[in-house]
Order: sequence, then structure tokens, then C-alpha cells
Amino acid sequence: MLREYQVDIANRAVEILRLKKIVYLSMEVRTGKTLTSFETAKLYGALRVLFMTKKKAIKSIQDDYDNFGYSKYFELVVANNESIHKIDGSFDLVVHDESHRFGSFPKPSLGAKQFKYRYSSIPLILLSGTPTPESFSQMYHQFWISIYSPFRGYANFYRWADDYVMKYQRKINSMLVNDYSKGIESKIMSVVSQYMIKFTQAEAGFSSEIEEEVIHLKMKPVTYSICKKLKSDLVVEGNNEVILGDTPAKLMQKLHQLYSGTCKFETGNSMVLDLTKAEFIKSQFATAKIGIFYKFKEELNALIQVYGAENLTSDIEEFNSSNKSIALQIVSGREGISLKNAEYLVFYNIDFSATSFWQARDRMTTMDRLFNKIYWIFAEGGIEDKIYKAVKAKKKYTVNIFKKDYERE
Repeated sequence: MLREYQVDIANRAVEILRLKKIVYLSMEVRTGKTLTSFETAKLYGALRVLFMTKKKAIKSIQDDYDNFGYSKYFELVVANNESIHKIDGSFDLVVHDESHRFGSFPKPSLGAKQFKYRYSSIPLILLSGTPTPESFSQMYHQFWISIYSPFRGYANFYRWADDYVMKYQRKINSMLVNDYSKGIESKIMSVVSQYMIKFTQAEAGFSSEIEEEVIHLKMKPVTYSICKKLKSDLVVEGNNEVILGDTPAKLMQKLHQLYSGTCKFETGNSMVLDLTKAEFIKSQFATAKIGIFYKFKEELNALIQVYGAENLTSDIEEFNSSNKSIALQIVSGREGISLKNAEYLVFYNIDFSATSFWQARDRMTTMDRLFNKIYWIFAEGGIEDKIYKAVKAKKKYTVNIFKKDYERE
């Protein structure tokens, strides 16, 4: 049975949808965006609905559709965002989950272009708990995908930015470039609020507390030796492989990998260099069923080496039905799944994105759970603390920020 607030939001949403052909449900995680969108689709009278989401979320969305009896009202097709080209048939309503993924600027992402090409004329429900995690400029392309966008009078982002962005210039590699990140909140939201319904966990009755603890580990001497040489020489040559940091972007990426104990070389090969983080997680949480978030693929290999493949899973169904801990890549695991059965969340590494930070850390939250504990495992003297400071302030950790941090060292 739906919660009272979900029914209320659906009734408000369908009126917006009928009038404007787009409604944006900005509902915080675990407040029930999916079921609210289904109820809205039912009230709208949709007969065939396309629900675009992440691959890992498909099963839970299909289960909600089946378990709550919406098959009596409309046919549902749930599809992976990356498989949009494989979808057949016509639809009279599209639901797009985690719509902030279309928020790139100044140019639209490939996914946004593909969506616009196929479904721009179909009434649309947008879903996200974090519509503008890093900048209000992220709002433009989320609506641009539809011919019903309130900004359809603008030819592109640049013309829209003339009216809605405080543009300025900044230096990148001695060149001045335009920065469009300072979207004017009051102007943008005065338009968007007519399409949007916001709802928070507090309004839903959630009272859970998230406590974070940062643990700093001394990595192996070889890790610090490689990082020191890379920062001074911008290259580290081994017998068979080369680590190159000859641009600020490369240097930032390589240090991000190395301080957590892995590296991808210039040949494309990659390997685990330091198991310190994986060994600590295994020893510290040996008796706990935990959710582990990692950044780079080799970090998963490090965890498997230490845990053993038989004690770790990347499948949410296996995690829920066994005593195994789960390891998920941050970007693919930050949305659309619940880790409510985890005792703790442990972050092996941290992503540059503020979106990843705020969404991944909320994966355990439920209405009944009053306390969530999260551990961040950082290398002593590494890059992770600097990234953490930026994303916690809802900023993306960029090459420009990295260069300033690097110059201070």
C-alpha cells in the first residue's frame, strides 16, 4: 500500500503533467520516487510506459510494478539507459530515473542526445533526489531532452546561459576559458519550480542519522615512493610498464589510483600494487556484513584477493540472501539500489563527483533505520582528503582544484 504522501504527490504531479507534459519529482532517496511515478502514470491514464534507469535498479523497479498491481493499469517496459537503441515500440509516457545524469554542460551528453532523438515528444516524468548536485546550470539539459522544455525558446545552452548564468573566465593551462557553472538559482528555479515537486526524507518521517568516520592508513613505502617520483618527474618507468603524469589531468588520475594501491599503465594493463586498504577492511570488519564502494576496477581485484571470491559478491540479490558482503563500483552502485541489510558502508576510495558522494552515502537509509555508520578509508598523506573536502561542499573535484592543491604542497 502506498504511503499517504505518495498518493498526494501523485495527484499533484498528474495535474502538472497534464498541463505541461513534464513533471519533475525531486524526492530524496528512499522516499519512494518509483511508486509515486507509477501512481502518477496510473492517474494520467497511460497505457504503455517506458521506465529508463540503471541496470542494477531494473529488478527492484520491475518488482514494485508487479507487487503493487500496476499491471492492471498499464504495460511497463523497464530499460537500461545504455540500451536505449534496443528499445522497441511506442509509448505514451516515459519515466526517466536519476535525471541529473543529463545535467552535463555546456554541451549535452551522448545519452541526452539519444534520449531527445527518440522520446522528445512523449510526456515525461523526471526523477531525482539531487537535481543539481554541483551547479544549477545542470538544469538546462535535463529539460532540453523534451520539446515541452520551459527553455525551448533558447537555441542551445550558450544562449540560455546569456540569461541564466553568471559567466566568468578562468585559466586552464595558461588559457582563459569560459566557466558556466554559476547558474543563477533564483532565475532558474522561478521557472523550474512550476514543473517540480520537492519532497524530503524529513517530510516523509525519516529520522535516521548518518555518522561518518575517516580512517587514515599508512600505505606501503613503495606507494609513497612511486607517488613522490611521479609528482617530481611526471613519469615512473618500470621494467615493463610506465606510469605517466605529464598533464595535470593524468597526474591527478594516477595519484588517485596509486594512493589506494592500484595503477593503470600506459599500455592499458593494470595491477594491484598495495593491498593495505583491502587487508584493513577485511581485518576491521571481518565479522560484519558490509557494503563496500570502490572506484577503480583493480580495487575490486584487491578486495577479492584478500576476501576470497567466495566471501564477496557484486550482486544485490545474493547480498540480501546470504552472509556475504557486497562490493560495488561507486558510480554504478550509487543509485537505484538499497543496502539496508548492510551493517556499515565502507568506502575503499572516493569519486570526484559530488553526486556520487551524496547518493552513495545514503544507500542504507530507510524510514525505520535510525542510525547509519559510514567509514572512509584514506591513505595518510594521499589525495582522498582533498577530494572529500570538495565533494562534501557539493563541488566536483576538478583538475583546476587539483592544480591549486598540488601547488600548495
